[in-house]
Amino acid sequence: MQFLRDQLDKIKPHFEKGGKWEKFYFIYEAHDTLLFSPNHTTKAKGVQIRDAIDMKRMMMTVIIAMIPCLLFGIYNVGYQHFLALGQEAALMDMILVGAIQVLPIVVVSYVVGLGTEFAIATIRQHPINEGFLVTGMLIPLVMPPDIPLWQVALATVFAVVIAKEAFGGTGMNVLNVALTARAFLYFAYPSQISGDVWTYLGDGSAVSGYSGATPLSIGANAVTNGENVVASLGSYGAGWADNLFSFSNLFFGFIPGCIGETSTLMCLIGAAILIITGVGSWKIITGVFGGAYLMGLLMNAIGVNEFMLMPAEYHLVIGGLAFGAVYMATDPVTASQTESGKWVYGILIGMLTVVIRVFNPAYPEGIMLAILLMNVFAPLIDYFVVNANKKRRLQRATV
Repeated sequence: MQFLRDQLDKIKPHFEKGGKWEKFYFIYEAHDTLLFSPNHTTKAKGVQIRDAIDMKRMMMTVIIAMIPCLLFGIYNVGYQHFLALGQEAALMDMILVGAIQVLPIVVVSYVVGLGTEFAIATIRQHPINEGFLVTGMLIPLVMPPDIPLWQVALATVFAVVIAKEAFGGTGMNVLNVALTARAFLYFAYPSQISGDVWTYLGDGSAVSGYSGATPLSIGANAVTNGENVVASLGSYGAGWADNLFSFSNLFFGFIPGCIGETSTLMCLIGAAILIITGVGSWKIITGVFGGAYLMGLLMNAIGVNEFMLMPAEYHLVIGGLAFGAVYMATDPVTASQTESGKWVYGILIGMLTVVIRVFNPAYPEGIMLAILLMNVFAPLIDYFVVNANKKRRLQRATV
């Protein structure tokens, strides 16, 4: 590492004021601070707290927490590939197929996203921080495995420019950047991101009866046909996929879906990492799961359609609710900042997710829109919480 440090110090004068690469200084600084701790401190007035956790370490912690979802997603893409073809395959074959399909999506996300940030930083002459290290991993994990790479690139550019840089960069954005990329593709190319893109088939063809549909899609079709949702999930499949949508498969993630969203178990492992390290808010995560479960119970009591009658616990393991609760809703920039507000914010996300699923079969997911909507209302939640705290303190002071 000393050799690398020496080389960076050697070329640094070329990027400083008056150097021949002066306009690229912030690109140099971004690589320097990523590889080594910065040698400068804040000059702002006021109280400063020394802490071992800086933005770089925080972002790396989130990336580590996403590794279980990434590794399982790679395996599951390969597993679903051979399942759809009706073929037996060894573990390494599944991992190889999954890696070949998933890793290019990750590479495109990082290369295009970082390239866009570098270009904007050079034009606007502002520092680059480590925020996109997390976003660059989140974007591939919320994509279907068969997504065209050009769409990943287009969505990444849109998200970085519109959802992030237009607001001033990391820490200033109102909407979650990765979810903005997902929403852009959903509304710009709905037929290509909501069709049969959840299973990578390659050059092969699926066995008879296999559609690659997600459990939420099957549930929506069941509601349209007046059928029981759980019964429809249980009856899907044949010898090639007995009990494909059993509750255990839904929990462990052996189902078609976005690359990193299918496994509730992997998301919970990531949640444990975030909570133990203090990076993620356990209040928001618990609030999302609790709000979804309580709304599911309420829908069971109302029971107007079959989706309402689906057991409440199924809402916790289908779709991207677990992934959204752990990695998206807890975004420290777009989430509520007050402690009481975090409960309200998380509970409302969970409740809205179930409401969207139940009342809009054409869009049976819901977690994406629920989080984006609550991103907009998070400052308002904090405003009312702060005002309520002020009123209580004033009342105590006058007693």
